[in-house]
Amino acid sequence: MSGSSRGTVLAGRADVALIAARVVEPGHEESFRQWARDVLAAAAEAPGNLGGGLFHPAEDGAPWIFVHRFRDHGTLQGWIDSPQRAEFFAPHEGHRHTEVARRELTGLEGWIADPGSLAATPPRWKMAASSALGIFPVSLLGSAFLTPHLKGLPQVARTAVFAALFSVLMTYAAMPAVTRILRRWLSPGTPITQQ
Repeated sequence: MSGSSRGTVLAGRADVALIAARVVEPGHEESFRQWARDVLAAAAEAPGNLGGGLFHPAEDGAPWIFVHRFRDHGTLQGWIDSPQRAEFFAPHEGHRHTEVARRELTGLEGWIADPGSLAATPPRWKMAASSALGIFPVSLLGSAFLTPHLKGLPQVARTAVFAALFSVLMTYAAMPAVTRILRRWLSPGTPITQQ
């Protein structure tokens, strides 16, 4: 999955991830994949876009998972209502896929939720506890290894560097590991799949 994260709250508003499941008719996977790439490229140009991705189904016939991340609900709605997006979804020859489910996730849900699943997110207290487990090692390592090299920078610059690194490590390293380890506790009854 491509994209970046700016933290879970920006100017008092939580960023939002739109997750949609689409079933593709057998034999049309490659044309769907190209269509999805084009949609993601167009969405990347939309104001407030923070990235996105396409997840291949684990088994034949299962839905493909489409993810878009936006700065807030307003910028997401701007993309949903845009003529550029409408063109991709206009009924014309070649559409061999159907949306079967859709969810919007905000804040911590975007870190905790499995992008390949549309199951309910865990309670907030579990998300907070899981996030704390991810934040602790990132903060500890950042303080130990990064802070000594940033002492000469002004406070605002030091904070910006730390925030950017923190966001990347939380999104791509710490939280995927924590959610994989705690999957049964976060979502009891969810089958564990090998990754």
